[in-house]
Amino acid sequence: MSTSLTPEQVARYREDGILHPVPALSGDEAAVLRDRYLANASAIKGRTNQKPHLLYTWLDNLVRNARILDAVESLHGPDLLCWGAQFFTKPAGDAAYVSWHQDATYWGLSSPDVVTAWVALTPSTVASGCMQVVTGTQHEQVKHEDRFDDANLLSRGQEVAVKVDPSTVVNVELQPGQMSLHHVLLFHGSELNRSDQPRIGFAIRYVPTHVRQLSPIRDSALLVRGRDTYGHFDLERSPVADLDAAALASHADATDRQLRILYAGAQARGKLNPSRGSIDQ
Repeated sequence: MSTSLTPEQVARYREDGILHPVPALSGDEAAVLRDRYLANASAIKGRTNQKPHLLYTWLDNLVRNARILDAVESLHGPDLLCWGAQFFTKPAGDAAYVSWHQDATYWGLSSPDVVTAWVALTPSTVASGCMQVVTGTQHEQVKHEDRFDDANLLSRGQEVAVKVDPSTVVNVELQPGQMSLHHVLLFHGSELNRSDQPRIGFAIRYVPTHVRQLSPIRDSALLVRGRDTYGHFDLERSPVADLDAAALASHADATDRQLRILYAGAQARGKLNPSRGSIDQ
């Protein structure tokens, strides 16, 4: 059964820069993935939380989930790459937050035809620090400032250098198994988790195959639907087994490339936040 977006949903995404809530998983499927994450959480952090779908078969299955890909195909066509993914977790009462930012700022990609599918594995509510957005801000790139705050889940603490009017903020609340789809240039951030439950989400970044990396560093991505006739990225391989030798080697190569692109310019200043190491919300 197709789970493609309706024309009305596509139009809303084009106008607002975000669509939510969109069904992605059943509640039971989300609970299984939550439990698998919690069982491996001590190992999935820092660099291991960059593209963990190259290390774990259950995450490879998630980035290839047909319901998610049907929705993304409605926006960007049938030939899709998974450029990146990672968990975003806020323990109960944790001080971690995400500053207002646009994803595209340091990604080095040639086109704004990039969408993040943010899949909730636990309730993502105002109390637990759900994603917040300013709709309609996806039409231009704005200047950012790097603040390098240890409590910020972003690696550089990047923040838009414009004032965000609180009255324009929309809370993106999701229940387990639901997802939001947001544009690479949409203003978004989140506050700390004031609830007594963890907030766990998995963010997957998809690009159509015509997108390329502008950095001189050769980038890589995983073909998850259709064909790649452009060859802009070296194609990554899915893991055959969790954490096997080939998967570890492939993951190390892919994350080294991506983090070198992300941290370009920051290394010279000696300002990195590898404990967070995040490139999204």
